[in-house]
Amino acid sequence: MNATSNSAARSIQPPGVYARSRAAVNAMYAVMPPEGVLESRLPNFRATRARVLAAPALGARFAQILLQIAADGGMEKPRCDSLQHFLYVVEGAAELVLDGATHRLTPGQYAYVPVACAFRLRAADGAATEVMWIQKPYQRLDGVAAPAPFVGDAANVAAVCKHTEGRTWQHLLPDELGFDFAVNILAFEPGNYFPMVETHVMEHGLYMLEGQGMYLLQDQWHECWAKDFIYMAPFCPQFFYATGWSRAAYLLYKDVNRDVAF
Repeated sequence: MNATSNSAARSIQPPGVYARSRAAVNAMYAVMPPEGVLESRLPNFRATRARVLAAPALGARFAQILLQIAADGGMEKPRCDSLQHFLYVVEGAAELVLDGATHRLTPGQYAYVPVACAFRLRAADGAATEVMWIQKPYQRLDGVAAPAPFVGDAANVAAVCKHTEGRTWQHLLPDELGFDFAVNILAFEPGNYFPMVETHVMEHGLYMLEGQGMYLLQDQWHECWAKDFIYMAPFCPQFFYATGWSRAAYLLYKDVNRDVAF
């Protein structure tokens, strides 16, 4: 091949150069494949990549961050602030010091941290870990006690069948008025789907844990699979259909138990 041919070969554009992507962001929802969510650094963390999935800049009233913590990484000192926090281990193992007690958390295990409660999160066992971190201001209710800190395990949470066979819910937080948000795991056997197109006041942060499916958001279909994130604003029409050969499951945040705000 001569020099002219080499030059012509180099001019051929590679696949994807025209920025084809499954990502979509508008006023009602956002679909974020992991490859497009850039890493960032956060204060008080070392050897940790933070990928911000939802934040007030998106229109959300909560924040959701995927923490990718190296073997020697994590928080440099305890954190205690005016927010409530939810931590869910996606991969690896994490060491959590919560309210003075130390816990080792593995995939599917999680913790709730109330306002003004000290906690410190680090990688455990000398290996990297991934932790989903949700933050939200707490909305107090007169006469209702705020929740206490606790650690849980999805393996010990009942899977409840709702509406249709083959579609289950696991409620990771207690069904109590003290909580102003819920985090659930929804699982679908292949071919299963919502019983209706939902349109409601709750906003969602959805992280695909496994499998794949088609999500109807407003009036558009989006293919999604493990490690994708979806944000849904209040009143966004939504519907999910599980595709593929194995079950699909996702971690779902939503705000609950509070009156309409004016």
